[in-house]
Amino acid sequence: MTALTGTGGLARLILRRDRFLMPVWALFLGLMPLNFVAATEELYPTAAAQENYARTTGESPTFLALYGPMHDTSIAAIVAQRSGFIPVMVALFCALTVIRHTRTEEEAGRRELLGATVIGRGAGLAAALLVTGGAALAIGIVLAGGMTAMGMPAAGSIAFGLQLALAGWVFTAVAGVAAQLTEGAGAARGIALTALGGAFVVRMAADAGGEGNGLSWLSWLSPLGWGTRLQAYGGEQWWVLAVPAAAVALLVAAAAYLTARRDVGAGILPPSLGPADAAPSLSGPFGLAWRLHSRGLYGWLAGFAALGVVWGGVAGTVQDMVADNPDLEEIFSRLGGGTGGIVDVYFGTVMGMMGVIAAGYAVSATLRMRAEETAQRAEPILATAVGRVRWAASHLVFALLGTAAVQAVGGLATGLTHGLDTGDVGGQLPRVTAAALAQLPAVWLIAAVTLALAGLVPRFSAAGGWGALAVAAVLTLFGAAFQADQWLLDVSPFTHIPKLPAQDAELAPFAWLTALVLVLGAAGLAGLRRRDMATG
Repeated sequence: MTALTGTGGLARLILRRDRFLMPVWALFLGLMPLNFVAATEELYPTAAAQENYARTTGESPTFLALYGPMHDTSIAAIVAQRSGFIPVMVALFCALTVIRHTRTEEEAGRRELLGATVIGRGAGLAAALLVTGGAALAIGIVLAGGMTAMGMPAAGSIAFGLQLALAGWVFTAVAGVAAQLTEGAGAARGIALTALGGAFVVRMAADAGGEGNGLSWLSWLSPLGWGTRLQAYGGEQWWVLAVPAAAVALLVAAAAYLTARRDVGAGILPPSLGPADAAPSLSGPFGLAWRLHSRGLYGWLAGFAALGVVWGGVAGTVQDMVADNPDLEEIFSRLGGGTGGIVDVYFGTVMGMMGVIAAGYAVSATLRMRAEETAQRAEPILATAVGRVRWAASHLVFALLGTAAVQAVGGLATGLTHGLDTGDVGGQLPRVTAAALAQLPAVWLIAAVTLALAGLVPRFSAAGGWGALAVAAVLTLFGAAFQADQWLLDVSPFTHIPKLPAQDAELAPFAWLTALVLVLGAAGLAGLRRRDMATG
Protein backbone atom coordinates (compact mmCIF):
# COMPACT_ATOMS: atom_id res chain seq x y z
CA MET A 1 0.00 0.00 0.00
CA THR A 2 1.34 3.44 -0.96
CA ALA A 3 0.68 6.82 0.63
CA LEU A 4 -1.87 7.63 -2.10
CA THR A 5 -3.83 4.38 -1.97
CA GLY A 6 -7.55 5.16 -1.86
CA THR A 7 -7.26 8.67 -3.28
CA GLY A 8 -9.85 7.98 -5.96
CA GLY A 9 -12.39 6.66 -3.47
CA LEU A 10 -11.95 9.64 -1.16
CA ALA A 11 -12.25 12.02 -4.11
CA ARG A 12 -15.58 10.41 -5.05
CA LEU A 13 -16.70 10.77 -1.43
CA ILE A 14 -15.90 14.50 -1.49
CA LEU A 15 -17.75 14.92 -4.76
CA ARG A 16 -20.77 13.13 -3.33
CA ARG A 17 -20.79 15.22 -0.16
CA ASP A 18 -20.44 18.47 -2.13
CA ARG A 19 -22.59 17.42 -5.09
CA PHE A 20 -24.90 20.42 -4.60
CA LEU A 21 -22.67 23.06 -3.04
CA MET A 22 -19.65 22.78 -5.34
CA PRO A 23 -21.51 23.06 -8.69
CA VAL A 24 -23.50 26.03 -7.38
CA TRP A 25 -20.34 27.87 -6.37
CA ALA A 26 -18.53 26.95 -9.58
CA LEU A 27 -21.36 28.21 -11.78
CA PHE A 28 -21.99 31.30 -9.66
CA LEU A 29 -18.35 32.43 -9.68
CA GLY A 30 -17.77 31.44 -13.29
CA LEU A 31 -20.89 33.12 -14.66
CA MET A 32 -20.87 36.26 -12.53
CA PRO A 33 -18.47 38.22 -14.81
CA LEU A 34 -20.66 37.37 -17.81
CA ASN A 35 -23.45 39.43 -16.27
CA PHE A 36 -21.16 42.45 -16.42
CA VAL A 37 -20.85 42.29 -20.21
CA ALA A 38 -24.37 43.43 -21.13
CA ALA A 39 -24.43 46.08 -18.42
CA THR A 40 -21.03 47.40 -19.49
CA GLU A 41 -22.05 47.56 -23.14
CA GLU A 42 -25.16 49.51 -22.11
CA LEU A 43 -23.16 51.92 -19.94
CA TYR A 44 -20.31 52.43 -22.41
CA PRO A 45 -21.74 51.88 -25.91
CA THR A 46 -19.07 53.85 -27.77
CA ALA A 47 -15.31 53.62 -27.92
CA ALA A 48 -15.08 57.18 -26.57
CA ALA A 49 -17.16 56.26 -23.50
CA GLN A 50 -15.04 53.18 -22.91
CA GLU A 51 -11.83 55.19 -23.18
CA ASN A 52 -13.21 57.80 -20.79
CA TYR A 53 -14.01 55.12 -18.22
CA ALA A 54 -10.57 53.60 -18.60
CA ARG A 55 -8.93 57.00 -18.16
CA THR A 56 -11.01 57.85 -15.09
CA THR A 57 -10.49 54.57 -13.27
CA GLY A 58 -6.90 54.34 -14.43
CA GLU A 59 -6.12 57.57 -12.60
CA SER A 60 -7.98 56.68 -9.41
CA PRO A 61 -5.72 54.99 -6.83
CA THR A 62 -8.72 53.67 -4.91
CA PHE A 63 -10.28 51.96 -7.94
CA LEU A 64 -6.93 50.53 -8.95
CA ALA A 65 -6.44 49.23 -5.42
CA LEU A 66 -9.87 47.61 -5.31
CA TYR A 67 -10.03 46.07 -8.77
CA GLY A 68 -6.51 46.04 -10.15
CA PRO A 69 -5.07 47.45 -13.37
CA MET A 70 -6.83 47.76 -16.71
CA HIS A 71 -4.81 46.64 -19.71
CA ASP A 72 -7.02 47.91 -22.56
CA THR A 73 -10.10 50.07 -23.19
CA SER A 74 -12.26 47.35 -24.77
CA ILE A 75 -15.49 46.03 -23.26
CA ALA A 76 -13.76 42.75 -22.41
CA ALA A 77 -10.91 44.52 -20.60
CA ILE A 78 -13.36 46.68 -18.63
CA VAL A 79 -15.29 43.55 -17.56
CA ALA A 80 -12.04 41.84 -16.56
CA GLN A 81 -11.07 44.81 -14.40
CA ARG A 82 -14.54 45.12 -12.81
CA SER A 83 -14.26 41.44 -11.88
CA GLY A 84 -11.05 42.08 -9.97
CA PHE A 85 -12.49 40.93 -6.64
CA ILE A 86 -13.82 37.60 -7.95
CA PRO A 87 -10.39 35.86 -7.74
CA VAL A 88 -10.48 36.61 -4.01
CA MET A 89 -13.86 34.86 -3.78
CA VAL A 90 -12.53 31.87 -5.73
CA ALA A 91 -9.49 31.67 -3.46
CA LEU A 92 -11.72 31.86 -0.37
CA PHE A 93 -14.00 29.10 -1.64
CA CYS A 94 -11.06 26.83 -2.43
CA ALA A 95 -9.25 27.41 0.88
CA LEU A 96 -12.35 26.71 2.97
CA THR A 97 -13.18 23.60 0.93
CA VAL A 98 -9.73 22.07 1.42
CA ILE A 99 -9.74 22.68 5.17
CA ARG A 100 -13.26 21.30 5.48
CA HIS A 101 -12.21 18.01 3.87
CA THR A 102 -8.86 17.70 5.68
CA ARG A 103 -8.42 19.32 9.08
CA THR A 104 -12.14 19.40 9.92
CA GLU A 105 -12.38 15.68 9.16
CA GLU A 106 -9.48 14.97 11.51
CA GLU A 107 -10.88 17.19 14.24
CA ALA A 108 -14.21 15.34 14.07
CA GLY A 109 -12.50 11.94 14.24
CA ARG A 110 -13.74 10.75 10.83
CA ARG A 111 -10.28 10.75 9.28
CA GLU A 112 -9.06 8.21 11.83
CA LEU A 113 -11.97 5.90 11.04
CA LEU A 114 -11.19 6.05 7.32
CA GLY A 115 -7.51 5.53 8.08
CA ALA A 116 -8.34 2.17 9.65
CA THR A 117 -9.32 0.91 6.18
CA VAL A 118 -7.09 0.50 3.13
CA ILE A 119 -6.33 4.21 2.84
CA GLY A 120 -2.86 5.68 2.40
CA ARG A 121 -1.60 8.38 4.72
CA GLY A 122 -1.60 11.07 2.06
CA ALA A 123 -4.82 10.04 0.31
CA GLY A 124 -7.09 12.43 2.20
CA LEU A 125 -4.95 15.45 1.41
CA ALA A 126 -4.46 14.40 -2.21
CA ALA A 127 -8.19 13.89 -2.74
CA ALA A 128 -9.04 17.29 -1.27
CA LEU A 129 -6.42 19.04 -3.40
CA LEU A 130 -7.47 17.27 -6.59
CA VAL A 131 -11.19 17.89 -6.22
CA THR A 132 -10.81 21.50 -5.13
CA GLY A 133 -8.26 22.22 -7.83
CA GLY A 134 -10.63 20.66 -10.34
CA ALA A 135 -13.42 22.94 -9.13
CA ALA A 136 -11.16 25.98 -9.62
CA LEU A 137 -10.38 24.79 -13.14
CA ALA A 138 -14.10 24.34 -13.83
CA ILE A 139 -14.73 27.95 -12.77
CA GLY A 140 -12.06 29.12 -15.21
CA ILE A 141 -13.45 26.97 -18.04
CA VAL A 142 -16.99 28.25 -17.48
CA LEU A 143 -15.78 31.84 -17.56
CA ALA A 144 -13.49 31.41 -20.59
CA GLY A 145 -16.16 29.54 -22.54
CA GLY A 146 -18.84 32.08 -21.67
CA MET A 147 -16.74 35.10 -22.62
CA THR A 148 -15.72 33.48 -25.90
CA ALA A 149 -19.35 32.61 -26.69
CA MET A 150 -20.26 36.28 -26.14
CA GLY A 151 -17.83 37.32 -28.85
CA MET A 152 -14.83 38.28 -26.73
CA PRO A 153 -11.29 37.41 -27.95
CA ALA A 154 -10.51 33.76 -27.26
CA ALA A 155 -6.95 34.30 -26.04
CA GLY A 156 -8.00 36.98 -23.60
CA SER A 157 -10.94 34.86 -22.41
CA ILE A 158 -8.61 31.95 -21.68
CA ALA A 159 -6.28 34.28 -19.75
CA PHE A 160 -9.29 35.69 -17.87
CA GLY A 161 -10.44 32.20 -16.92
CA LEU A 162 -6.92 31.26 -15.86
CA GLN A 163 -6.76 34.34 -13.63
CA LEU A 164 -9.61 32.87 -11.56
CA ALA A 165 -8.30 29.31 -11.72
CA LEU A 166 -4.79 30.36 -10.65
CA ALA A 167 -6.12 32.10 -7.54
CA GLY A 168 -8.02 28.93 -6.67
CA TRP A 169 -5.04 26.63 -7.26
CA VAL A 170 -2.60 28.66 -5.22
CA PHE A 171 -4.88 28.97 -2.20
CA THR A 172 -5.92 25.34 -2.51
CA ALA A 173 -2.25 24.54 -1.93
CA VAL A 174 -1.93 27.20 0.80
CA ALA A 175 -4.86 25.65 2.65
CA GLY A 176 -3.28 22.22 2.24
CA VAL A 177 -0.21 23.47 4.12
CA ALA A 178 -2.29 25.32 6.73
CA ALA A 179 -4.23 22.13 7.47
CA GLN A 180 -0.99 20.42 8.51
CA LEU A 181 0.16 23.12 10.90
CA THR A 182 -2.51 23.21 13.60
CA GLU A 183 -4.77 20.84 15.52
CA GLY A 184 -7.93 22.90 15.00
CA ALA A 185 -9.83 23.67 11.82
CA GLY A 186 -10.49 27.19 13.07
CA ALA A 187 -6.78 27.93 13.42
CA ALA A 188 -6.11 26.44 9.98
CA ARG A 189 -8.79 28.66 8.47
CA GLY A 190 -7.23 31.62 10.25
CA ILE A 191 -3.82 30.89 8.71
CA ALA A 192 -5.27 30.49 5.21
CA LEU A 193 -7.46 33.60 5.45
CA THR A 194 -4.56 35.64 6.84
CA ALA A 195 -2.48 34.59 3.85
CA LEU A 196 -5.33 35.55 1.51
CA GLY A 197 -5.80 38.92 3.23
CA GLY A 198 -2.07 39.58 3.07
CA ALA A 199 -1.99 38.74 -0.63
CA PHE A 200 -4.86 41.13 -1.28
CA VAL A 201 -3.23 43.96 0.67
CA VAL A 202 0.06 43.49 -1.18
CA ARG A 203 -1.79 43.48 -4.50
CA MET A 204 -3.62 46.68 -3.50
CA ALA A 205 -0.35 48.38 -2.58
CA ALA A 206 1.20 47.34 -5.87
CA ASP A 207 -1.64 48.59 -8.06
CA ALA A 208 -2.84 51.67 -6.17
CA GLY A 209 -0.56 54.10 -7.99
CA GLY A 210 -0.39 52.41 -11.37
CA GLU A 211 2.72 51.16 -13.10
CA GLY A 212 4.75 54.26 -12.26
CA ASN A 213 4.22 54.32 -8.50
CA GLY A 214 7.48 52.56 -7.68
CA LEU A 215 5.66 49.74 -5.89
CA SER A 216 4.22 47.87 -8.87
CA TRP A 217 6.90 45.20 -8.44
CA LEU A 218 5.08 44.11 -5.26
CA SER A 219 2.49 42.35 -7.40
CA TRP A 220 5.09 39.63 -8.00
CA LEU A 221 4.93 38.88 -4.27
CA SER A 222 1.15 38.34 -4.29
CA PRO A 223 -0.60 35.29 -5.77
CA LEU A 224 -3.48 37.61 -6.66
CA GLY A 225 -1.05 39.87 -8.49
CA TRP A 226 0.18 37.01 -10.66
CA GLY A 227 -3.24 36.75 -12.28
CA THR A 228 -3.31 40.43 -13.24
CA ARG A 229 0.17 40.03 -14.72
CA LEU A 230 -1.34 37.71 -17.32
CA GLN A 231 -2.89 40.88 -18.84
CA ALA A 232 -6.15 39.40 -20.08
CA TYR A 233 -7.36 41.21 -23.23
CA GLY A 234 -4.26 43.42 -23.18
CA GLY A 235 -1.48 41.45 -24.84
CA GLU A 236 -1.40 38.24 -22.82
CA GLN A 237 1.88 37.27 -21.15
CA TRP A 238 1.68 33.48 -20.99
CA TRP A 239 5.12 33.05 -19.47
CA VAL A 240 3.72 34.42 -16.18
CA LEU A 241 2.01 31.03 -15.70
CA ALA A 242 5.38 29.59 -14.67
CA VAL A 243 5.33 31.59 -11.41
CA PRO A 244 2.06 30.23 -9.94
CA ALA A 245 2.84 26.76 -11.31
CA ALA A 246 6.12 26.70 -9.38
CA ALA A 247 4.42 28.07 -6.24
CA VAL A 248 1.67 25.42 -6.37
CA ALA A 249 4.22 22.65 -6.87
CA LEU A 250 6.29 23.83 -3.89
CA LEU A 251 3.26 24.24 -1.61
CA VAL A 252 1.82 20.85 -2.51
CA ALA A 253 5.20 19.22 -1.91
CA ALA A 254 5.42 20.99 1.46
CA ALA A 255 1.92 19.83 2.44
CA ALA A 256 2.74 16.23 1.47
CA TYR A 257 6.01 16.37 3.42
CA LEU A 258 4.29 17.71 6.53
CA THR A 259 1.37 15.28 6.48
CA ALA A 260 3.78 12.35 6.39
CA ARG A 261 5.58 13.58 9.50
CA ARG A 262 2.81 14.21 11.98
CA ASP A 263 0.32 12.11 13.86
CA VAL A 264 -3.29 11.92 12.76
CA GLY A 265 -5.19 14.63 14.62
CA ALA A 266 -2.03 16.51 15.58
CA GLY A 267 -0.46 19.55 13.98
CA ILE A 268 3.12 20.45 13.21
CA LEU A 269 2.86 23.49 15.48
CA PRO A 270 2.42 22.40 19.11
CA PRO A 271 -0.65 23.83 20.85
CA SER A 272 0.12 26.50 23.41
CA LEU A 273 -0.63 25.57 26.99
CA GLY A 274 -3.05 27.77 28.87
CA PRO A 275 -2.72 28.86 32.50
CA ALA A 276 -3.33 26.28 35.21
CA ASP A 277 -6.24 28.30 36.62
CA ALA A 278 -8.98 29.81 34.50
CA ALA A 279 -9.55 33.54 34.64
CA PRO A 280 -12.68 34.75 36.46
CA SER A 281 -14.08 35.89 33.12
CA LEU A 282 -14.47 32.23 32.09
CA SER A 283 -16.80 31.43 34.98
CA GLY A 284 -19.87 31.91 32.79
CA PRO A 285 -21.04 31.25 29.20
CA PHE A 286 -20.56 34.87 28.11
CA GLY A 287 -16.91 34.84 29.12
CA LEU A 288 -16.35 31.64 27.16
CA ALA A 289 -18.18 33.06 24.15
CA TRP A 290 -15.98 36.16 24.29
CA ARG A 291 -12.92 33.92 24.28
CA LEU A 292 -14.25 32.08 21.21
CA HIS A 293 -15.44 35.11 19.23
CA SER A 294 -13.14 37.97 20.19
CA ARG A 295 -10.24 37.32 17.83
CA GLY A 296 -12.52 36.98 14.86
CA LEU A 297 -14.37 40.14 15.87
CA TYR A 298 -11.10 42.08 16.06
CA GLY A 299 -10.26 40.97 12.53
CA TRP A 300 -13.66 42.06 11.19
CA LEU A 301 -13.36 45.43 12.92
CA ALA A 302 -9.95 46.02 11.35
CA GLY A 303 -11.22 44.92 7.95
CA PHE A 304 -14.24 47.24 8.08
CA ALA A 305 -12.05 50.13 9.15
CA ALA A 306 -9.84 49.56 6.10
CA LEU A 307 -12.89 49.14 3.85
CA GLY A 308 -14.34 52.39 5.15
CA VAL A 309 -11.14 54.28 4.42
CA VAL A 310 -11.14 52.98 0.83
CA TRP A 311 -14.81 53.72 0.20
CA GLY A 312 -14.56 57.13 1.82
CA GLY A 313 -11.61 57.94 -0.43
CA VAL A 314 -13.46 56.80 -3.56
CA ALA A 315 -16.39 59.15 -2.86
CA GLY A 316 -14.45 62.19 -4.05
CA THR A 317 -13.92 60.67 -7.51
CA VAL A 318 -17.53 59.59 -8.07
CA GLN A 319 -18.65 63.02 -9.30
CA ASP A 320 -15.87 63.06 -11.90
CA MET A 321 -16.76 59.56 -13.10
CA VAL A 322 -20.40 60.39 -13.85
CA ALA A 323 -19.82 63.89 -15.23
CA ASP A 324 -19.42 62.65 -18.80
CA ASN A 325 -21.67 59.59 -18.52
CA PRO A 326 -25.36 60.17 -17.61
CA ASP A 327 -26.05 56.43 -17.98
CA LEU A 328 -23.61 55.69 -15.18
CA GLU A 329 -25.36 58.24 -12.96
CA GLU A 330 -28.67 56.51 -13.69
CA ILE A 331 -27.23 53.14 -12.67
CA PHE A 332 -25.86 54.65 -9.46
CA SER A 333 -29.29 56.10 -8.78
CA ARG A 334 -30.95 52.72 -9.30
CA LEU A 335 -28.47 51.10 -6.94
CA GLY A 336 -28.52 53.77 -4.27
CA GLY A 337 -32.10 54.94 -4.62
CA GLY A 338 -33.42 58.43 -4.20
CA THR A 339 -32.78 61.56 -6.17
CA GLY A 340 -30.17 63.22 -3.96
CA GLY A 341 -26.69 64.22 -4.98
CA ILE A 342 -24.63 61.55 -6.68
CA VAL A 343 -22.26 61.28 -3.71
CA ASP A 344 -25.22 60.60 -1.42
CA VAL A 345 -26.44 57.99 -3.90
CA TYR A 346 -22.96 56.46 -3.86
CA PHE A 347 -23.02 56.23 -0.06
CA GLY A 348 -26.48 54.64 -0.22
CA THR A 349 -24.99 52.01 -2.53
CA VAL A 350 -21.81 51.21 -0.60
CA MET A 351 -23.55 51.14 2.78
CA GLY A 352 -25.82 48.43 1.37
CA MET A 353 -22.73 46.54 0.23
CA MET A 354 -21.21 46.97 3.68
CA GLY A 355 -24.36 45.53 5.22
CA VAL A 356 -24.17 42.46 2.98
CA ILE A 357 -20.57 41.87 4.03
CA ALA A 358 -21.46 42.35 7.71
CA ALA A 359 -24.18 39.74 7.30
CA GLY A 360 -21.38 37.27 6.59
CA TYR A 361 -20.03 37.89 10.07
CA ALA A 362 -23.54 37.56 11.52
CA VAL A 363 -24.02 34.14 9.89
CA SER A 364 -20.58 32.98 10.98
CA ALA A 365 -21.13 34.08 14.59
CA THR A 366 -24.54 32.39 14.71
CA LEU A 367 -23.20 29.15 13.26
CA ARG A 368 -20.45 29.05 15.88
CA MET A 369 -23.17 27.96 18.30
CA ARG A 370 -23.97 25.00 16.05
CA ALA A 371 -20.26 24.18 15.65
CA GLU A 372 -19.82 24.03 19.44
CA GLU A 373 -22.80 21.70 19.61
CA THR A 374 -21.66 19.26 16.93
CA ALA A 375 -18.14 19.18 18.41
CA GLN A 376 -19.67 18.01 21.72
CA ARG A 377 -18.37 21.06 23.56
CA ALA A 378 -21.84 22.40 24.37
CA GLU A 379 -23.01 19.43 26.46
CA PRO A 380 -20.48 19.91 29.31
CA ILE A 381 -21.67 23.52 29.65
CA LEU A 382 -25.34 22.57 29.56
CA ALA A 383 -24.70 19.90 32.19
CA THR A 384 -24.17 22.75 34.66
CA ALA A 385 -26.75 25.31 35.77
CA VAL A 386 -26.51 27.06 32.37
CA GLY A 387 -29.70 26.73 30.34
CA ARG A 388 -29.89 26.38 26.58
CA VAL A 389 -31.30 29.85 25.96
CA ARG A 390 -28.61 31.47 28.09
CA TRP A 391 -25.92 29.48 26.31
CA ALA A 392 -27.33 30.44 22.90
CA ALA A 393 -27.64 34.08 23.95
CA SER A 394 -23.92 34.20 24.76
CA HIS A 395 -23.19 33.52 21.06
CA LEU A 396 -26.05 35.61 19.68
CA VAL A 397 -24.67 38.69 21.42
CA PHE A 398 -21.86 38.64 18.86
CA ALA A 399 -24.22 38.03 15.94
CA LEU A 400 -26.22 41.12 16.95
CA LEU A 401 -23.96 43.54 18.82
CA GLY A 402 -20.85 42.37 16.96
CA THR A 403 -22.40 43.30 13.62
CA ALA A 404 -23.49 46.64 15.09
CA ALA A 405 -19.88 47.27 16.09
CA VAL A 406 -18.42 46.41 12.67
CA GLN A 407 -21.04 48.50 10.88
CA ALA A 408 -20.36 51.43 13.19
CA VAL A 409 -16.61 51.18 12.61
CA GLY A 410 -17.11 50.94 8.85
CA GLY A 411 -19.45 53.93 8.82
CA LEU A 412 -17.16 56.00 11.04
CA ALA A 413 -14.12 55.24 8.87
CA THR A 414 -16.02 56.06 5.67
CA GLY A 415 -17.48 59.29 7.03
CA LEU A 416 -14.22 60.42 8.60
CA THR A 417 -12.22 59.80 5.42
CA HIS A 418 -14.74 61.62 3.24
CA GLY A 419 -15.08 64.40 5.80
CA LEU A 420 -11.33 64.96 5.87
CA ASP A 421 -11.28 64.94 2.06
CA THR A 422 -14.03 67.57 1.83
CA GLY A 423 -13.16 69.55 4.96
CA ASP A 424 -16.55 68.78 6.52
CA VAL A 425 -15.96 66.10 9.15
CA GLY A 426 -18.72 67.39 11.42
CA GLY A 427 -21.29 67.19 8.63
CA GLN A 428 -20.26 63.95 6.93
CA LEU A 429 -19.32 61.73 9.89
CA PRO A 430 -22.77 61.43 11.55
CA ARG A 431 -24.80 61.06 8.35
CA VAL A 432 -22.57 58.37 6.84
CA THR A 433 -22.39 56.48 10.16
CA ALA A 434 -26.19 56.61 10.40
CA ALA A 435 -26.42 55.19 6.87
CA ALA A 436 -24.19 52.27 7.91
CA LEU A 437 -26.17 51.53 11.09
CA ALA A 438 -29.45 51.66 9.14
CA GLN A 439 -28.51 48.33 7.52
CA LEU A 440 -28.64 46.46 10.85
CA PRO A 441 -32.26 45.19 10.69
CA ALA A 442 -31.53 43.51 7.35
CA VAL A 443 -28.26 42.08 8.67
CA TRP A 444 -29.99 40.77 11.79
CA LEU A 445 -32.72 39.16 9.68
CA ILE A 446 -30.13 37.01 7.91
CA ALA A 447 -28.78 35.99 11.33
CA ALA A 448 -32.34 35.25 12.52
CA VAL A 449 -32.93 32.96 9.53
CA THR A 450 -29.74 31.08 10.43
CA LEU A 451 -30.82 30.82 14.08
CA ALA A 452 -34.27 29.54 13.12
CA LEU A 453 -32.71 26.83 10.98
CA ALA A 454 -30.23 25.91 13.72
CA GLY A 455 -33.08 25.49 16.18
CA LEU A 456 -35.66 23.79 13.97
CA VAL A 457 -33.74 21.93 11.23
CA PRO A 458 -30.10 22.02 12.42
CA ARG A 459 -28.63 19.88 9.65
CA PHE A 460 -29.56 22.58 7.13
CA SER A 461 -28.45 25.54 9.25
CA ALA A 462 -25.11 26.14 7.51
CA ALA A 463 -26.41 25.66 3.97
CA GLY A 464 -29.55 27.65 4.69
CA GLY A 465 -27.78 30.53 6.44
CA TRP A 466 -25.11 30.97 3.80
CA GLY A 467 -27.67 30.34 1.05
CA ALA A 468 -29.92 33.12 2.37
CA LEU A 469 -26.93 35.46 2.44
CA ALA A 470 -25.91 34.48 -1.11
CA VAL A 471 -29.40 35.19 -2.45
CA ALA A 472 -29.56 38.54 -0.65
CA ALA A 473 -26.06 39.46 -1.87
CA VAL A 474 -26.77 38.69 -5.53
CA LEU A 475 -30.05 40.60 -5.52
CA THR A 476 -28.59 43.55 -3.62
CA LEU A 477 -25.34 43.89 -5.56
CA PHE A 478 -26.48 42.99 -9.08
CA GLY A 479 -30.29 42.95 -9.21
CA ALA A 480 -30.91 46.65 -9.84
CA ALA A 481 -28.03 47.02 -12.29
CA PHE A 482 -29.47 44.22 -14.41
CA GLN A 483 -33.03 45.53 -14.12
CA ALA A 484 -34.51 42.60 -12.20
CA ASP A 485 -38.25 42.73 -11.46
CA GLN A 486 -39.20 44.50 -8.25
CA TRP A 487 -40.84 41.40 -6.74
CA LEU A 488 -37.53 39.59 -7.07
CA LEU A 489 -35.55 42.47 -5.59
CA ASP A 490 -37.95 42.49 -2.62
CA VAL A 491 -36.75 39.02 -1.62
CA SER A 492 -33.61 40.65 -0.21
CA PRO A 493 -34.15 42.40 3.13
CA PHE A 494 -31.60 45.02 2.10
CA THR A 495 -33.95 46.21 -0.65
CA HIS A 496 -36.37 47.50 1.97
CA ILE A 497 -33.85 49.55 3.95
CA PRO A 498 -33.99 53.27 3.02
CA LYS A 499 -30.78 54.14 1.20
CA LEU A 500 -29.53 56.83 3.52
CA PRO A 501 -28.42 59.55 3.02
CA ALA A 502 -29.94 59.66 -0.50
CA GLN A 503 -33.43 58.80 0.77
CA ASP A 504 -35.47 59.94 3.73
CA ALA A 505 -35.67 57.55 6.68
CA GLU A 506 -39.02 55.78 7.15
CA LEU A 507 -39.96 53.91 10.29
CA ALA A 508 -42.14 51.19 8.72
CA PRO A 509 -39.43 49.00 7.08
CA PHE A 510 -37.27 49.11 10.21
CA ALA A 511 -40.27 48.10 12.33
CA TRP A 512 -41.40 45.10 10.30
CA LEU A 513 -37.88 43.86 9.65
CA THR A 514 -37.22 44.00 13.40
CA ALA A 515 -40.49 42.16 14.01
CA LEU A 516 -39.39 39.39 11.63
CA VAL A 517 -36.07 39.16 13.45
CA LEU A 518 -37.89 38.68 16.77
CA VAL A 519 -40.29 36.07 15.38
CA LEU A 520 -37.60 33.99 13.68
CA GLY A 521 -35.26 34.33 16.65
CA ALA A 522 -37.97 33.19 19.06
CA ALA A 523 -38.77 30.23 16.80
CA GLY A 524 -35.12 29.22 16.66
CA LEU A 525 -34.66 29.42 20.44
CA ALA A 526 -37.90 27.49 21.03
CA GLY A 527 -36.72 24.76 18.68
CA LEU A 528 -33.35 24.62 20.40
CA ARG A 529 -35.00 24.16 23.80
CA ARG A 530 -37.13 21.23 22.61
CA ARG A 531 -34.89 19.21 20.32
CA ASP A 532 -32.04 16.84 21.15
CA MET A 533 -28.57 18.31 21.04
CA ALA A 534 -26.22 17.49 18.15
CA THR A 535 -28.96 16.00 15.99
CA GLY A 536 -28.95 16.01 12.22
